[in-house]
Amino acid sequence: MLKHPTLDQLYALGLHGMAKAFVEIAASGEADSLGHHEWLGLLLDREVSLRQDKRLAGRLRVAKLRQQACVEDVDYRSPRGLDRVLFQKLVEGEWIGAHDNLALIGPTGVGKSWLASALGHKACRDNRSVFYQRVPRLFEELALARGDGRHPRLLRNLGRADLLILDDWGLEPLDAAARHDLLEILEERYGRRSTMITSQLPVDRWHEIIGDPTYADAILDRLVHNAHRIELDGESMRRTRAKQSRKD
Repeated sequence: MLKHPTLDQLYALGLHGMAKAFVEIAASGEADSLGHHEWLGLLLDREVSLRQDKRLAGRLRVAKLRQQACVEDVDYRSPRGLDRVLFQKLVEGEWIGAHDNLALIGPTGVGKSWLASALGHKACRDNRSVFYQRVPRLFEELALARGDGRHPRLLRNLGRADLLILDDWGLEPLDAAARHDLLEILEERYGRRSTMITSQLPVDRWHEIIGDPTYADAILDRLVHNAHRIELDGESMRRTRAKQSRKD
């Protein structure tokens, strides 16, 4: 007799996970063998799980990660110089809590964007906000935003994420507007949030990509000095896998 009123109340309270578990447990006949505490515990576990899944889905939707990647699937066997101990420490996420930065550096095809996406996915799972952008596209969007009034809001959004991933840094020199925007973003984030950079260029070439020496000093001071580094090398993994496929 209580099934339908109870379900109505659960749905009215927005407890959809509990409502679904209530129906499933009742239909399975398991309810008769459960004590009140066990019954309530199962319902609460299902509600918590559903809410966690929804929050994760929302964070991933906002993050817009480039690739579907998980840290559990990282390939440590490929000869690219990935330090397993260091990477596992980064997976734990303490560097994000400490508002440190991270630079993933190496030639094209060694998996920088994939690793960045995997770390971003883990940060989302750890209940942190993440936002991914390719650097060329970011500066295009910021330039357009100047013309339609969105520029201040876009800069604020870039400053708020617990982890900002800037992928493909250094593909082309920065112009004056891009230099200014990047400094504003990093100034807002410095000491408050973490920024991850992926680049084909070694750090000692970043100064020339920024261009203006004064801006370059200010940007790199906020980006590099507290940054962990993963420096990869080796042949493109895409090329290696293509060769392997032809052999198979």
